[in-house]
Amino acid sequence: MPFDPAVIRASFAVVERRADHMAKYFYAHLFSHNPEVRAYFPAEMAEQRDRLFGALTGLVLRLESPEQLTGYLGALGRDHRKFQAAPEHYPAVGASLIAALRHFSGHSWTPEIEKAWTEAYTVIAQVMTGAAAEVPPGTPAWWEAEVTGRRRAAPDVVVLTLTPMRPYPFLPGQYLTLSSPRVPKVWRPYSIANAPRPDDSLEVHVRRVPGGLLSTALVEDVMPGELLRLGPALGDAVLDPGSPRPLLAVAGGTGWGQTKALLEQLAATRDPRHVTVVLAARSDADQYDLAAVERLLARCDRLEVLTASPAPGAGRDGATALVRDALAGQGDWSGWDIHLSGPPDLAPALADLLFDLGAEPDLIRHDPVPETFNRARPLTSSDWFLDRRDVPWINRTELG
Repeated sequence: MPFDPAVIRASFAVVERRADHMAKYFYAHLFSHNPEVRAYFPAEMAEQRDRLFGALTGLVLRLESPEQLTGYLGALGRDHRKFQAAPEHYPAVGASLIAALRHFSGHSWTPEIEKAWTEAYTVIAQVMTGAAAEVPPGTPAWWEAEVTGRRRAAPDVVVLTLTPMRPYPFLPGQYLTLSSPRVPKVWRPYSIANAPRPDDSLEVHVRRVPGGLLSTALVEDVMPGELLRLGPALGDAVLDPGSPRPLLAVAGGTGWGQTKALLEQLAATRDPRHVTVVLAARSDADQYDLAAVERLLARCDRLEVLTASPAPGAGRDGATALVRDALAGQGDWSGWDIHLSGPPDLAPALADLLFDLGAEPDLIRHDPVPETFNRARPLTSSDWFLDRRDVPWINRTELG
């Protein structure tokens, strides 16, 4: 590694305390010196600024793990194809990044720090552009897909059927990122809620997030006939090929979509193993796709589904308690393949319990999730490393 990670970490600890201001400065510098790149970014930049610092934090947290760092950067580089990022854009971004770091470092900025960040950014740009260049020729940066079906499954949930204009390769258990012309340049990740179909259609389950620009548009406004853009399929929360082990799937909320895709795959291949599904929701009314559950039960003789819906008013905490009781009541989970899907905090909330019940870490699969840290701001560089905090994450795509 040509740069000094210790220098980068100490420098980042200084500017991290002024993350919001630094991100604003970065984009102001980038757009003023390179006005032509403004068109590549969304009109509303508040979340984009969070994405910038989330990416920087992700890089700093991986400095001591070159393999993780390279994987993270490679995922970023491949995913940025859908943003139309080109090699010629990277020098401009690098110059603005150094300018922002220098400005907010104040008197702590030194030639040594500038050298370390310049070398680090050179590595970042090389890995990201290299990963993008290695994508097989002819692979689209995105797919156009028509909305061919829409079903309001719950007051805040819509099930959309999408038909890509060209073949869209994916495996059950993967997710995609999606963008709508109604909210230009804004992308969000959604699980693909089906196994491959003869008509190549895809299903996504979307819950409206309070204040969410894209989720609100998808749930309230997007109608059949509209075109959406899809990024390439991502994620490795897929079935272990050829595994003879029984399967436990825990799904919370719209995480059911990912589990549904896995169950459809098992049904299509007539997989003989036993499958237990724990399907959690905030209330009985929030169990929004029970008709699909019943169809899968009819197709899979060895499928068992346990629903976990708390009494009215108990909400997510009540659902989590029911899930924990259901898992504990089943006893030993050693030797089981385990898939977890749902809100970002579902896997961390269940991990310790599953380990106590015999689950083996290398048999548990789920989409990457952000860690939850202390939100307090550090007072010193040492505090930054000893007491990790929440970071504004991008989305599952950039988690690698």
